[in-house]
Amino acid sequence: MNKIMGIGVGVILLNENNEILLLLRNSDAILADSDMHYQGQYTLPAGKVKFGEEFEEAGIRKVKQETNLNIDDIKVICLLNDYNENAHYATVGLLAKSFNGSIDLGDTLEHVSYVWVDVNNLPKNICKSSLDIISRYKENVFYKEGEKWKQ
Repeated sequence: MNKIMGIGVGVILLNENNEILLLLRNSDAILADSDMHYQGQYTLPAGKVKFGEEFEEAGIRKVKQETNLNIDDIKVICLLNDYNENAHYATVGLLAKSFNGSIDLGDTLEHVSYVWVDVNNLPKNICKSSLDIISRYKENVFYKEGEKWKQ
């Protein structure tokens, strides 16, 4: 296993009904393609930041790749020290309230479905990273110092 910390992004797409777009990862670990092993869980559109890429650019790219939506405006809202027994990331949370297009999950099978959910009524099987980004958004907290991962 690669023990190098990575940089990732997770994007809250918030619509006019105060709903967030969540993607359901494939339950097959190989198809889900998640370093954090979030197969079978709901996640925000998310992924790794490429070398030389701005956080916002990475968020726009990942949303386009995973949902086919185009983001008009995006901003950084939080930073997570995001890790478990499988991987460790500095994850930048982003918020987009202006986007357009039609959702298409593509043919990678990484995600099997999507759902718009009320920000205050999230599914139980949402991954910790996405839940933490959404919690920071709701609390208007950029970073929580000293948080440790709990198994």
